Amino acid sequence: MALPVAELPPPRAGRVQADLLDVVIVGAGPAGLSAALTLGRSRRRVLLLDGGPPRNASVSAGHGLLTRDGMHPADLKAQALADLAPYDVTVCPDGAREVRREPDGAFAVRVGQDWHRTRVLLFATGVRDILPAVPGLRERWGQGVYHCPYCDGWEHEGRALAVYGCGQSAHHLALTVRAWSDRVTLICDGDPALTPEQTRDLRRVGVRIRTEPVRHLRGGPLEDQSVCVTFRGAPPLLVDAVFLAPEQQQGSHLPASLGCQLNDRGRVQVDDQQETSVPGVFAVGDMTGAPQYVVQAAAAGMHAAQVINTRLIHAAVQSLGAAFHKTPDDGAPEDGAEVTRPPEPDDE
Repeated sequence: MALPVAELPPPRAGRVQADLLDVVIVGAGPAGLSAALTLGRSRRRVLLLDGGPPRNASVSAGHGLLTRDGMHPADLKAQALADLAPYDVTVCPDGAREVRREPDGAFAVRVGQDWHRTRVLLFATGVRDILPAVPGLRERWGQGVYHCPYCDGWEHEGRALAVYGCGQSAHHLALTVRAWSDRVTLICDGDPALTPEQTRDLRRVGVRIRTEPVRHLRGGPLEDQSVCVTFRGAPPLLVDAVFLAPEQQQGSHLPASLGCQLNDRGRVQVDDQQETSVPGVFAVGDMTGAPQYVVQAAAAGMHAAQVINTRLIHAAVQSLGAAFHKTPDDGAPEDGAEVTRPPEPDDE
């Protein structure tokens, strides 16, 4: 991979601020924040561009993260940002508007009207949920209607639950939700698209199937997060929660604008070191098709940060070696010296 010449980090006291950043991270979700923390602790000069609230901002609490179970996503993000304070990480509330490759191999990122140059670019821009066009569903998203039973199933265990959708994904989700309650209904909204085998599976474990078209979703009669699903020409269904697996799209067009390859599911394709098809550009988290859990996004961010730091170290060593062996006829070492791919850093 070609990297602009990097210098080994000087002592922190009296650090000279260069025009060229080590890393720009686009996106401040769990993956981006984790990468920023590891790179900051590696004494790298980092710009972290926040793209707004997390995708799960509408839920009352997040779950499944050690020592932070039940913490509100906004509080988790605030704590993660506070953890960056001791390090050379600049946090900008604005997102990136444009990115481009420079002739010397660096990247330029536009934030507002300003351009920032960086040796390495890390995307952590996530995905966007595309919710079904059911009246009332968007208003209940995160407050009675959920994406993940592993995140929100326990709070509704043993109660009346529904799964919205059709086909293979709904079949899988309904069987999964059944682990939290024996009162599960699959709502197919007029289009079951189930094979006989799938129907048999669901009925075998006691999942009820409703095929009538859905009219709308509204809050239940009590002051809680229960949901009343109304149908066209059929009695309503009152449940404690609804689960669905929405379609998703990339949270940012910027990776594609640089030429990063997408897979057949529309996710940014990365190798085992989180590098995209564009050398020097990395991607982490939900945008790569990884399982959508906070802890896994954070782990991917840390892994990418270790890889990036190792690459920068090797680039600096190689540039120092070229300068040491230079003869009067050699000329100056090129800014974009080719760097052999170093071994992946060992996990601790």
